[in-house]
This record gives sequence, structure tokens and C-alpha cells, in this order.
Amino acid sequence: MSQQTKPYLKTKDYLVSGESFNLVYDAEFDMLKTSPQPKPENLAKYYESQEYISHTDEKRGLFSSLYQLVKKWSLQKKTKLIYKQNSGVGTLLDVGAGTGEFLKVAKDKGWQVYGMEPNENASKLASEKGIELESKLDYFQGQQFDVISLWHVLEHIPNLDETISKLSDLVKPNGSLIIAVPNFKSYDAKYYNEFWAAFDVPRHLWHFSKDTMQHLFADHFVLEETKPMIFDSFYVSLLSEKYKTGRKFSLKAFWIGLKSNISAKRSKQYSSHIYCFRKTK
Repeated sequence: MSQQTKPYLKTKDYLVSGESFNLVYDAEFDMLKTSPQPKPENLAKYYESQEYISHTDEKRGLFSSLYQLVKKWSLQKKTKLIYKQNSGVGTLLDVGAGTGEFLKVAKDKGWQVYGMEPNENASKLASEKGIELESKLDYFQGQQFDVISLWHVLEHIPNLDETISKLSDLVKPNGSLIIAVPNFKSYDAKYYNEFWAAFDVPRHLWHFSKDTMQHLFADHFVLEETKPMIFDSFYVSLLSEKYKTGRKFSLKAFWIGLKSNISAKRSKQYSSHIYCFRKTK
């Protein structure tokens, strides 16, 4: 990553530790970096919360219920997307597979599925669904896949350059790499500023723009399509409003989420995007 950085924003971990972190701007890659970044061996403690629902199948409470409801719908959209990208079923590796929901749906639709997930509790839940996950990407060295997916995972990975190189090696020639990440240039990000839930420091080590994604993967992939994730603005705004005001439910958050999507119709800056890459070399 570039060393050309400057202060951008100060925020904090609202989920686990309450610790403060800086976001610094990298002008070369048009991205933000969480600073200081915890050492890789210390990252796990920042995920130790029952409210970190991507590592659970929890359905109790407003946020969990909404998250699981939208997730069920989005799983169908995701499997349709990878089918379209690959012109049929094939081999699929999901990096940061969580509790294995996406891989289970893909497997039921005929995909040969593989997954990586470092969190032990999430992996146990996946195993109960018949989805066995590996804890490290290195396990798959020497293999190649038709499609590799990272659904809101890239922002969590400490060794970004090294991981991108590994992903390139793991995608078959002309295969697909599909990545979903938040967008710090969206309306809801700018509105909530330091309270924006998708900053999620220090679990999110990097914060990407659309230009970032073009630059990071240019040496290995061509970007074929960028798709919006329209529900993210509502969910993120609900959490952001909670961090800002302490209210567990807010109609204002839905309004901000809607305004973000309306704004993005013109600016093309949605709360989150899915990037569909094709391996060119």
C-alpha cells in the first residue's frame, strides 16, 4: 500500500472495546486505512461479541432479525450472480464463509463448494449444515476455482497485497472473482461520519472506494461489472443511528438509508458494491 497518507477521521470501536482509532487517507489508492491496526494475533478479541452476527445464526432482536431476513433474500441473488458469471455451475471457493449459509445454498444448486473461515464458532455452525471450512487460505494452494467470492471480507484482511496475489493464483484462467465491500464515499457514510457503522474499526482494516477496487486488482483482473447492494444502506444506517443516539430503532435511519440510495442513482456511490472481476492472465 502507498505511504502517501494523511489524517481523515477519528472514530472508535462501538461494538467491543470502545477504543479509538484514526482513519488515514491514501491518496494513491483513494482509500482509508485504520490506524493503528491491531497485530494479526490480537485481532480475534475484537470479534468476541454475540452482536457480531455474521458469525452467528442469531435471529433474536431487531438487528439480528433484519440481518437474517435480508440475508435469506441476498443468498438467492448471490447464487444467481455466480451462475451468470460462470455461465453455469462449477467450483466455488468462498473466503470468509462465516456460518456457511452461502455455500450451503450454492451446494444445493449443484456447485462444488469449498470455504475458508478463521472463526471457530462460525465454522462449527457451518459444519452442522454439512459445510466443512478450512481456517487458512494457504490450505488451497495449488488448486484453482471457477469462482472465488468474498462477501464483506476483504476489509478484514491484514495482509492485503499478499492476499490479492494468492487470490489471483487460485482463480482459473478466465475465472471470476466476486468481492463485496462497503463504500466510504456513499451518502450514508458522509452523513454519519465517525458514527458510520461500516467503518467498524478495528475489524475493518481498510475502507474502499470504487477507484480503490479498480487500482488494487488491475495487475491481475479486469473489472467487468459493479453492482449496488441496496439493502446495506438501511441496515448500516440503523446501526449508525444506534451508535450516534443510543436508540435501538429509528425511522430516521430508514429515511437516511433511502436518501442514500436515491443519491446513488445519480452519483453511483451506493453504501456497498459488488465488484465482478475476470482473471485476464
